[in-house]
Amino acid sequence: METQVIINAAIYPGDSERPIQNGFIRFTEKIIQVGEMDSYEKQAGEIVTDAAGKIIIPGMIDIHIHGGYGVDTMDADPDKMLYLSEKLLSEGVTSYFATTITQEHGKISEALKAVKMAMDQGSSIEGVHLEGPFINVKRAGAQPPEYIIDPDIELFLKWHGESGEQIKLVTYAPELKGGDEFEQVMVGRGIVPSVGHSDAIREELLESAATHATHLYNGMRGLHHREAGVAGHALLKDDIQVEIIADGIHITPDMIDLAYRMKGATKISLISDAMMAKGMAPGEYDLGGQKVIVQDGEARLENGSLAGSVLRMDEAFRNIITFTGCSISEAVQMTSSNQAREFGLKSKGLLGPEKDADFVIMDDELQVQKTYRHGIGYKIGG
Repeated sequence: METQVIINAAIYPGDSERPIQNGFIRFTEKIIQVGEMDSYEKQAGEIVTDAAGKIIIPGMIDIHIHGGYGVDTMDADPDKMLYLSEKLLSEGVTSYFATTITQEHGKISEALKAVKMAMDQGSSIEGVHLEGPFINVKRAGAQPPEYIIDPDIELFLKWHGESGEQIKLVTYAPELKGGDEFEQVMVGRGIVPSVGHSDAIREELLESAATHATHLYNGMRGLHHREAGVAGHALLKDDIQVEIIADGIHITPDMIDLAYRMKGATKISLISDAMMAKGMAPGEYDLGGQKVIVQDGEARLENGSLAGSVLRMDEAFRNIITFTGCSISEAVQMTSSNQAREFGLKSKGLLGPEKDADFVIMDDELQVQKTYRHGIGYKIGG
């Protein structure tokens, strides 16, 4: 691959609050050098792009996405997942976790096998987020209640094998029978346990091994002045990374700001929790075999329950800045660096030598102009 260099950009590397105000990034499929323009020297044969007035951030990593652009992980179709990988580049997403939903055991198996195939074929999938079925039916939300079960270690290990051992994150309810043993199985395999769709009180969670909270505030026992609940536990416990759907629909901006003030930028991971209707026209869609009605930017079951979102990650990036007043550097942490750190994605999430050349060029209004994945640029809108 030919060497390329982008010059005269404000660069947010992901590991510092202070950006490179006028810098360059040199790369092939990997980043070779990032530095100030004062130290830039053109090299023979390299392709130069002038990005004056633009900013560069690391490629975003969405660790909770069911689908989008007409695709659902539960379709169990590797070709569709490759298509989704391509479409997500328009949002600045260069990596994602294919996220399942509570369903028949066989359908989850087929989805996991298909994810493995898509990963082998070069998709931008970096792992699986298994959301359910080991959750509390009282907090089912849009998870089909008829398929919810207590933790089943044998079944889980079967699924983990079918995924090629690519399950990286599991949403479960720790208070269920067998929750303690299930946590140890996950931790022993380097899988992150995430409390979600849980009705636990805080006392039940104090000894839990969960270090992650799925879509904070949503699908969990909420804050109450006489019981902190799952949401309060996630906010109070320093080692819990919390997911936030920053669409202003799932969580009001004030409550997003509260989480930001409590957790700080390093302990928040922005997610889309998007379903297949993202990027599509309003209408009727499917999520885990359930009819979802999408209208006015909201995805809801027929009973009115929110059913995922149609949120783009670049919208989440802009929204978190609006809702909290955080810096661009902090927004980078919440959309990329934190995810790479938590899940050991050593070549992702930062802009520096030997990292994958996964990055996004934005204009001064934080609109995506071009996304690079492994050094290949994809211009947005053409």
